[in-house]
Amino acid sequence: MATTPAPPTAPPKPTWDPGQPEGPFPWLRPTIRIRLTLLYGGMFLIAGILLLSIIYLLAAQALRQGNALPFQIVGGQVKVTSSSCPGVVGLELTPDQFNAAIGQCILEQRRHALDDLLSRSLMALLGLSIIAFAFGYAMAGRVLSPLGKITRTARRVVGSDLTRRIELDGPDDELKELADTFDEMLDRLERAFTAQQRFVANASHELRTPLAINRTLLEVHLSDPGAPVELQQLGKTLLATNERSEQLVEGLLLLARSENQIVERKPVDLAEVASRAVDQVRGEAEAKGVEIRGERAPAVVQGNGVLLERIALNLVQNAVRYNVPEGGWVEVTTEAQHGQAVLLVSNTGPVVPAYEVDNLFEPFRRLRTERTGSDKGVGLGLSIARSVARAHGGRIQAMPREGGGLVMRVTLPL
Repeated sequence: MATTPAPPTAPPKPTWDPGQPEGPFPWLRPTIRIRLTLLYGGMFLIAGILLLSIIYLLAAQALRQGNALPFQIVGGQVKVTSSSCPGVVGLELTPDQFNAAIGQCILEQRRHALDDLLSRSLMALLGLSIIAFAFGYAMAGRVLSPLGKITRTARRVVGSDLTRRIELDGPDDELKELADTFDEMLDRLERAFTAQQRFVANASHELRTPLAINRTLLEVHLSDPGAPVELQQLGKTLLATNERSEQLVEGLLLLARSENQIVERKPVDLAEVASRAVDQVRGEAEAKGVEIRGERAPAVVQGNGVLLERIALNLVQNAVRYNVPEGGWVEVTTEAQHGQAVLLVSNTGPVVPAYEVDNLFEPFRRLRTERTGSDKGVGLGLSIARSVARAHGGRIQAMPREGGGLVMRVTLPL
């Protein structure tokens, strides 16, 4: 008798839950809030103690100066000892005049002492402010240094280096939790991208193999001279359909690969890439009576040469195929300007409304109709070109050309 299989166990729960505090006393954790509170509270306390001490010393000095006698009695005469007393005291003065002069002298001396206390206090406050700002800036940089490490790691990850991890050490605070969560997210992203690359590789093999077998069988039957005409015509139709399917599969796989950033980059001359694309399309252009022209200046970028050549090839092929019946031309130029490499492909052709230009970059779409029914391609050329440009950190723009046709502009960082 067959036994009933046990139900699958539940997946393990994450070890860290941001909604649940850890430990019996979560308020004792060295969080960023507590650390900043202690840091700036301590700095404020120290600054207050220093300021009070300085004011106390200055006030004591001012009191000594303010309480000093401004005169001395020498030989039955009054000798003025304070520089703040106006005039001379003690020469032919009545007692009332003498008392008034001494009182005015004491008031003037106290005023000078208070003014000196105020000026020195302001200087002390200014000095302490400068020290406090410098110390606070240094301490803030120390506290926020983990954020700088997280930012640098994130920038490296943007360059598709998914093997980078923060691995932040230190107290179990909010920044460490953020870094650990970011590391877990990078682990999941790396696994997802690895699975996607594996799927693309497997799909590439599984899809190409039957199409290649079909093509071989059709070519073998077509090579038979005794085959009926109807069968040969059917074989040619099936062979063209099979070739179109192969192009569609290649385009889809290339589109899937080019959606990611380019990890391995090498110096690639955009002028050489464009020249190769022109050479591949020249025969088709001559058959359609389309002239290919333009000067291509050196513009070296860091990237994948095969994918960059696919950009140029797709743009030049579209420019040749979607052209005017007679007297058409395609201009392909490359140059380096303002820290960017520019590939410019312009052509004559039908008038393109500006509001329909964006639709050209959608898969299986073209101007005013679906691309799937066209015999000029599978409708993925511009989509692949845009994906490859984005993967290299660049962009592609399409603009209607006055008089008909398009101007395709690809910019890539040098």
